[in-house]
Amino acid sequence: MNLLHAPINPPNLCFQPSKNLQHRNGLAFSGLIQQQRQLKCTWVSHNQDNLCSIKAKAASVEAGAPTTSTTTAERDVLKALSQIIDPDFGTDIVSCGFVKDLQIDEAVGEVSFRLELTTPACPVKDMFEQEANEVVLALPWVRKVNVTMSAQPAKPIFAGDLPKGLQTISNIVAVSSCKGGVGKSTVAVNLAYTLAGMGARVGIFDADVYGPSLPTMVSPENRLLEMNPETKSIIPTEYLGVKLISFGFAGQGRAIMRGPMVSGVINQLLTTTEWGELDYLIIDMPPGTGDIQLTLCQVVPLTAAVIVTTPQKLAFIDVAKGVRMFSKLKVPCVAVVENMCHFDADGKRYYPFGRGSGSQVVSQFGIPHLFELPIKPVLSASGDSGQPEVVADPLGEVANTFQELGVCVVQQCAKIRQQVSTAVSYDKSIKAIRVKVPDSDEEFLLHPATVRRNDRSAQSVDEWTGEQKLQYTDIPEDIEPEDIRPMGNYAVEITWPDGFNQIAPYDQLQTIERLIDMPQPVHA
Repeated sequence: MNLLHAPINPPNLCFQPSKNLQHRNGLAFSGLIQQQRQLKCTWVSHNQDNLCSIKAKAASVEAGAPTTSTTTAERDVLKALSQIIDPDFGTDIVSCGFVKDLQIDEAVGEVSFRLELTTPACPVKDMFEQEANEVVLALPWVRKVNVTMSAQPAKPIFAGDLPKGLQTISNIVAVSSCKGGVGKSTVAVNLAYTLAGMGARVGIFDADVYGPSLPTMVSPENRLLEMNPETKSIIPTEYLGVKLISFGFAGQGRAIMRGPMVSGVINQLLTTTEWGELDYLIIDMPPGTGDIQLTLCQVVPLTAAVIVTTPQKLAFIDVAKGVRMFSKLKVPCVAVVENMCHFDADGKRYYPFGRGSGSQVVSQFGIPHLFELPIKPVLSASGDSGQPEVVADPLGEVANTFQELGVCVVQQCAKIRQQVSTAVSYDKSIKAIRVKVPDSDEEFLLHPATVRRNDRSAQSVDEWTGEQKLQYTDIPEDIEPEDIRPMGNYAVEITWPDGFNQIAPYDQLQTIERLIDMPQPVHA
């Protein structure tokens, strides 16, 4: 059976038709997989103790029509909850929009509400729940508090048209090294299972068609991808609740084909898969910075990247190329993992490959977080056995390092999403566009007509001659945007009253003439 329709004749990939699609909603383990069920319970119960607090978009507190007394009580409750500060954003949970469905019964002194986070993976989720109970119970008229914890539905940061399979994925994280043999796949798999242990819905996409690692590193019961006979989409296999896609599960093993064909296969495997709702999709990037890597970065709205390196200078040279590639594509690198750093013996610590590659990446490129993995035979052995080390030994040194990396990825992705969602907005009261580019402390104002006149698309500028087609007088001075939506980490899409959708990159917005005099608010 052919793999759907590749743009450049791909090899025949083997899929078995799905006999029971509803069966895929569970873990689908049986027989000897019962042992894996027990293992998962132990692994998840350990990691649930470390769940994470993560950020929500701006939202309003939802409540029924209150009486005057209830309005006062509601104000008291919100004031009490505003004492709880999110440690990452430095803002109270009411301002963050976490508080939902507030209901108050003053007659019996009962208060109920929901705290909605943007991801179920959270280190201070339990702390939020405990503090919310305490501060509301401290009100003199409150006798009982009911707090429900939830997470927002998964949705991408990208506003444009996405393939159906990617429309319900909140964060897509690339794990890259640009050099083979540094442990990139080991980091990708263990990071994925760490995030799953923290409560997140996770998938792994093995993008290395020439040498897929995923079939060796995990042991799913079903080792052959299935196809939905109705939608002709691919159904991922699963292991311990994490969804898996790899060319190695397509019945072909390792590919022998030219680059353009590989790009087509990767595109199809990634975009036609029924991923469902995921909080994090981890992409195990293939080595290099060529067509395949660029195709992945351009097809997929990457939220962030994790860089994997080793202490050797040669590894740093290749990794630096990858960091520069992500920088050009406006994909933030949030962490560096230096693998095979050291080992301990006879009470001493040895560095057989030297020191400094990871810290050099951090200092030279301004990547904020560095994690060091030791040389551990069990880490290599677990990769060969089909059971990730963080699952096999959730209390070990390696698992602790990946726990720290997982918390870092969750926090950084939340910050990126928050920065992007508020980077460009229209302030109707002053009739100006507010801009605060991610990773910048500067905020400035732009006149809407100026932004519209600076469009550089083919509708406004002749692509061949560079002649300006859009004239100054074509745009009225009082034009206002109808909608502004983020386009990943690099631009926004602005919808204007004439139906035109303008793509405005942050780099371009920073060069446009700014409003110097603060406009006065316009009162309705």
